[in-house]
Amino acid sequence: MCQRGRPPLAFLFCASEVVLRWRLDPCVLSETDLTPMNPEDLNHAADRHGIWFESDGARLFALDIGRGNPLLFVHGGLADHRAALVRVGGAASSLRLLAPDLRRSGRSIYTGELSWDRLADDVCALLDHLNLERAVVGGTSMGSAVAIRVGLRHPQRTAGLILTSPLYPGADQALPDAACVAMRTMAEAGERAAAHGIDALRPLFESLPAAIRDFALNMLLGFDPASVAATTRFLASNAQPLESARDLASVSVPVMLVPGADPQHPPEIAGLYARHLRHPVVVDASGPELVERISEFCGGLDW
Repeated sequence: MCQRGRPPLAFLFCASEVVLRWRLDPCVLSETDLTPMNPEDLNHAADRHGIWFESDGARLFALDIGRGNPLLFVHGGLADHRAALVRVGGAASSLRLLAPDLRRSGRSIYTGELSWDRLADDVCALLDHLNLERAVVGGTSMGSAVAIRVGLRHPQRTAGLILTSPLYPGADQALPDAACVAMRTMAEAGERAAAHGIDALRPLFESLPAAIRDFALNMLLGFDPASVAATTRFLASNAQPLESARDLASVSVPVMLVPGADPQHPPEIAGLYARHLRHPVVVDASGPELVERISEFCGGLDW
């Protein structure tokens, strides 16, 4: 049962991938060790560039790291590119990693209407800005939903998809109850942030270990309160990026699936996807093993 005003910690990957990884296995991360996927390790990378680009009336931010075939990886809700770096930052050693701040997230301030189509179009606008014809497009939770929408709406722009911790079964099925509760709770917190400032989100993280709490807060407390409220409102609407899992049969490229492992992201969602995709690659991986599997997956694609 979810305590009102405090979503389950496993859902707070939305604020930080670090939080999710700690909740699922506290041994993975300690308060003094955020390795091996600490985004701070990438701050001085030789091939690291911040990018600003325009898309449908908004000025959006992304980070461009490394060289090689492009992997565009999208963070979860209530996060920014730093959460993606925690998840897959190590892939920049062999791939060109593109980590955007979604519209309404991080530096990409926006308070207008949001839809999965608009978010998918933003991904393609980033590819256009960089003169990239195609990329592997991936993401975690909300980010995996954006990747799905790109695959369905802009199939010519994807060399492959990577979907980690998916939670949307399709509009013909209900979202997991735990996800609905968590999204409503976060929407309430988003409204408080809009009314009283972003510091109103601080109580959501009080029970976390200090280093993990500080990492999440360092990310969130720089957010625009109106953008946070708009994002959480959109998530609480329960809009889905696909009408039915059957739609996935139209995806012709290989798709790497990393099942979720908590009530908000039940592994059955990845299983549902696998039954309808033409070329699913299901992996059970975390930490450095996930990065290795992603590099192998991308290296085996037809570019």
